[in-house]
Amino acid sequence: MIFAPPQHGKSELVSVRLPAFWLAKNPDLPVILSSYAASLADSKSEQARNLVESEEYQRLFPDIKVNRTSRKVDFWRLLGHKGYMKSAGVGGPITGHGAGLGIIDDPFENWDRAQSQVYRKHVWDWYRTTFRTRIWENGAIVLIMTRWHKGDLAGLLLDDQGDEWEVLRLPAIAESQEERDKNNEYLGLPVGEPDPLGRAEGDPLCPTRFSINALLSLKKDVGSMGWSAEYQGVPRATEGNRFREEWFKVINEAPAAVIDRAPMVRYWDNAATQDGGCYTAGVLMSVWEHIIYILDVVHGQWSSENRDKVMLSTAQTDAAAYGNRVEVHFEKEGGSSGVDAATAIIKLLSRYPVYADRVSGSKDVRLMPFEAQAEAGNVRLVARPGTKWVRPYIDEFLEIPNGLYRDQSDATSGAYNLLALRDDNVETGSSPIDGYRG
Repeated sequence: MIFAPPQHGKSELVSVRLPAFWLAKNPDLPVILSSYAASLADSKSEQARNLVESEEYQRLFPDIKVNRTSRKVDFWRLLGHKGYMKSAGVGGPITGHGAGLGIIDDPFENWDRAQSQVYRKHVWDWYRTTFRTRIWENGAIVLIMTRWHKGDLAGLLLDDQGDEWEVLRLPAIAESQEERDKNNEYLGLPVGEPDPLGRAEGDPLCPTRFSINALLSLKKDVGSMGWSAEYQGVPRATEGNRFREEWFKVINEAPAAVIDRAPMVRYWDNAATQDGGCYTAGVLMSVWEHIIYILDVVHGQWSSENRDKVMLSTAQTDAAAYGNRVEVHFEKEGGSSGVDAATAIIKLLSRYPVYADRVSGSKDVRLMPFEAQAEAGNVRLVARPGTKWVRPYIDEFLEIPNGLYRDQSDATSGAYNLLALRDDNVETGSSPIDGYRG
């Protein structure tokens, strides 16, 4: 992954010169190039083809030539070899083509696209189900992009498989070691590393193109959030009108009292749509001495059958970890269908303390008690090694009220509102579960 500011030549180097060089060294290993727009990808492919056909290139690599009968801008082949270059937009036609090198050059066109949860999911699904499946075994992938959002393609890949990627983050203005470590830690990157180019603090990335004065002028014009994301490669989540990132404190483990004897609720906000639509979320929460601990979040898009399997396996996991004292609650829908669904879930989880809850009031009203506690600094997210739910969980809250989904926050408010009723008991250490059945 390469994160570099706009207009610093990253596309020229990676999308034009790298394919030409790659094919010179690996003439039987094709290249696939994708970008947010097919026209942009095709333009880079055409430039790479013209480079291969240039006099200078032919002097360096006289055996590498473009097949004159197959030289379209979006698909051109080498003469006498299996190598080719295929270009397409994100979501465009690459099925039927494989590659030894895959390049993604800016999958998001602009800020608005990257802030759209729907479009971020579209890009993520395209990468997993289409682009990634085109890359051969032992192949390489290069992702170059402007970072617009913590949950963009790069962010999701780093959360899911960070140890498999080598990341080159090139800020427009060199950071101090303290700033670099703080930013890298926030991004999930190694700390303690020097500037990749050995620059001193405050040095511009490419002074012959953008002097320090020009960069500072840009910084003033684009604003702090745009500057941090586009020019320094550190996207900060766009905060809604309600929650702020600093309200969520991440810790490595919960206090022993929480693990050993505090009441716990796993609250489910259920959906039943496979690979699309709304999500199902199950939030495991405890409260001890008026501090809220989010111990785990299960989150996904499942059919009703698969959702029930997840609920059952999660109840089994919770019981094994904490004994059979984790109450399982879920929101009961109205009408006869809601009664039937609730009855089925209660039967499914009959070995565990399980309850159907009929809720009232709007989502916003139900969330207000938890919001007040978060603002007061009373929320802790327990992120054990390998935990992957924390970032998507925080991002959903930061997008309230403008985000597309509210499943994790709905499950959170459901769990907290149940536990808050017994918070006085929690502080004394006595067990409220036997005396409360909602």
